[in-house]
Amino acid sequence: MQAVAIVGAGELGGAVAHVLARRDVVRSITLIDESGRVAAGKALDITQAAPVEGFATELSGSTDVSTAAGAAVVILADRSGGGEWQGEDGLLLLKRLSQTSSGAVILCAGTAQRELVDRGVRELHLERARLFGSAPEALALGARALVALAVNGSPHDVALSVLGVPPAQTVIPWETATIAGLALTRLVDQPSRRRLACRVAALWPSGPHALASAATMVVEAMAGRSRRIASCFVAPDTSAGTNTRTGAMPVRLGSTGIVDVVWPPLSVVERIALDNAMQL
Repeated sequence: MQAVAIVGAGELGGAVAHVLARRDVVRSITLIDESGRVAAGKALDITQAAPVEGFATELSGSTDVSTAAGAAVVILADRSGGGEWQGEDGLLLLKRLSQTSSGAVILCAGTAQRELVDRGVRELHLERARLFGSAPEALALGARALVALAVNGSPHDVALSVLGVPPAQTVIPWETATIAGLALTRLVDQPSRRRLACRVAALWPSGPHALASAATMVVEAMAGRSRRIASCFVAPDTSAGTNTRTGAMPVRLGSTGIVDVVWPPLSVVERIALDNAMQL
């Protein structure tokens, strides 16, 4: 992948730029923020760490959103001192990006951007495959860590997704989750799973470093570096007449965004919980 633009050089935007640069997934990263030289300063700071941390990604800063043109992926983060892009400002930004970066995938990295994904698809008629959010994957990362701790294992050995609308309506498909290839339900009893589910919900909203790791993992999957399925905020398929809420779904990713939604088998209880979560 050649280039990624990050709009917003706040705490989250800076963290995404740093984590993504360290992974050497893309050739260049442009950090964009309207607040003076904040973006340029953070880009320079990360660049100075390159010889020590051993990455070669080029970084630059800008105050002009139009510099995102030509990027394969545009990541919406948080403005310096202004919080995550959302609401009317976020919608105006999406409209502008749809004109200047029409071929890009737009990835919303923040926990508060589920509604922005929804409005972008419903009101601006952007493709749901090219506008989605990576924050649920940060929650999934936390869930894997908690499960690993419960069984004295490694998070890398835990495979599970999160669905629904965090935090109150988070659905974890326990029946299909695995630990080192073994069914999680064989290793963790039902009372323990209930306690874990409560602890997972309490992890929301995820912090900037977890969100940065989630966004980077999604970009890696789109670049072909990973075959992993990611939990992302995905808008309903309005072209098919689907009228549900935008929520967390496990998706398979490709260079043009979402390839397909990979629904895991759900128990009756999980299916009812998910249906309730997704109802308007």
